[in-house]
Amino acid sequence: MALPRITVLISGRGSNLAALLAAEKAGALRGIVHAVISNRADAPGLALALEHGAAVNVVDHRAHASRDAFDLALAAAIDATHPDLVVLAGFMRVLGPAFVQRYAQ
Repeated sequence: MALPRITVLISGRGSNLAALLAAEKAGALRGIVHAVISNRADAPGLALALEHGAAVNVVDHRAHASRDAFDLALAAAIDATHPDLVVLAGFMRVLGPAFVQRYAQ
């Protein structure tokens, strides 16, 4: 049985992402971090993701006229990764109720 595919959202250094990647490497994470998305192109955590071999993407919140527009763009980026689980690991943007409900289990 394949391990669940995890998409991780970050905004900065990636210290929480690093912990997830270490847990994956140790066999303690019941999933594979396969994609990392940031709202900041300069987030150092993106380099960690690339070193791990995960796909990376940036959805810059400043490029969207409203919170709802950003949420829609972020959801499209997440959906393109076909995740089984979405993890916010130091993601520093407030997400709207419709966005949260979209990924509720």
